[in-house]
Amino acid sequence: MKTSLNLPATLALIAAATLQSAAAADLMIYPAKGQSAEQQEKDKFECYSWAKQQTGFDPMQMPATSTPPPQTEAKKGGVGRGALRGALGGALVGAVAGDTKKGAKIGAVGGGVVGGVRRSDQKRQEEHARQQWEQRETSQYMNNRQSYNRAYGACLEGRGYSVK
Repeated sequence: MKTSLNLPATLALIAAATLQSAAAADLMIYPAKGQSAEQQEKDKFECYSWAKQQTGFDPMQMPATSTPPPQTEAKKGGVGRGALRGALGGALVGAVAGDTKKGAKIGAVGGGVVGGVRRSDQKRQEEHARQQWEQRETSQYMNNRQSYNRAYGACLEGRGYSVK
């Protein structure tokens, strides 16, 4: 079975995870100095622009990601190829020992097991690398978002708002 990394789906997964935690981190803004709703909207926009400039992070943009780890094409016939190689090797050993047929059978079974294990290990390693990549991307997004929120909050507090 071939598994491939679906980059749009991965981005959607990262975005969904980060939007959920970003919603939990939404700031509550209170106009502590009696600012009007119009003034508050103006200040929020200016602080958004300032925080974006300071941190290089724009919460309104889809998260950018680094290149995902490469996935190799699943080798066809891992078990079958291993069995064929094992059978050939077993036949050679069997020819020397005097029973080519028995040597080929033993070699085929052993080669098939080895081929299957190698293929399974490769898939497991690729899945682990993909999971680590996703965790790094999500963590990086969350750190950037937190820095942005701190800058945004500092700007609003500097303009006379209570921010929680």
